[in-house]
Amino acid sequence: MAKISKIEAQKRPGRYNIYLDGKYAFAVAESVLIKYRLMKGMELDQPRLAQIANDDEIAKTYNKMLDYLAHQLRTEHDVYEKMRQLNTPPESIEPVMQKLRGLHLLDDHEYAASYVRTVMNTELKGPQVIRQKLRQKQIGELDIDSALAQFTPERQLANATKLAQKLFKRYGKLPARRQAEKVRQGLVTNGYAADLFNEIKDTVTPPLDFEQEDELLAKEAAKAWRRYEKRAQTDYERRLKVKQALYRKGFDLDAVEHWLNEHENA
Repeated sequence: MAKISKIEAQKRPGRYNIYLDGKYAFAVAESVLIKYRLMKGMELDQPRLAQIANDDEIAKTYNKMLDYLAHQLRTEHDVYEKMRQLNTPPESIEPVMQKLRGLHLLDDHEYAASYVRTVMNTELKGPQVIRQKLRQKQIGELDIDSALAQFTPERQLANATKLAQKLFKRYGKLPARRQAEKVRQGLVTNGYAADLFNEIKDTVTPPLDFEQEDELLAKEAAKAWRRYEKRAQTDYERRLKVKQALYRKGFDLDAVEHWLNEHENA
């Protein structure tokens, strides 16, 4: 048995030094001091000292997690991984998790709901991208489904419309067909359903600039015509390769055919 001979507060708030039989022995958190009612003259055996040490480890980790949670919402997976990074003893992790859950400082359901609201209001990401991000955070599917219920079809349509308009501006120098392809793919990449573009196509597609389209076709067609001058063995093969190249770039085949006819007859 060892007897507590002195208890003194550290400069760090909430921590206390414990002296046994006249010598410094260990430090404890205030919560541990109160839990075990530690006071001068109390005798402690080895099992009790082990309990105190274990609870103090939990208290220290808990306070670190409070600091970690103070800056932003975290998932259970975030907190668990943070404790592992701090080399927290495995037996201390779950008690800390339970304490945080009990105080509603850890709530994956609320995290998912908050995340969806934030993305829905500040970004133009679709539901599939949001779902994938939450899965990466180890959020359960039921919590994800519940959170995504906020992202109604009407709101998805509105956000997808804004995104499509931005994408059309980004790809404005491309042929009209390629613009539409890029925008459709951009919506899918950003997490929207593949067929959503069809619902907003008429609303978001800018009027066709025939003069720009003709100038772009003339430029690209001339480059392709020169490129295949020596690569093609016959005029027919040359025409075919030019048509294929320009179609892949998004040009209308009738317009390409018209350019080739005019170019060859010039």
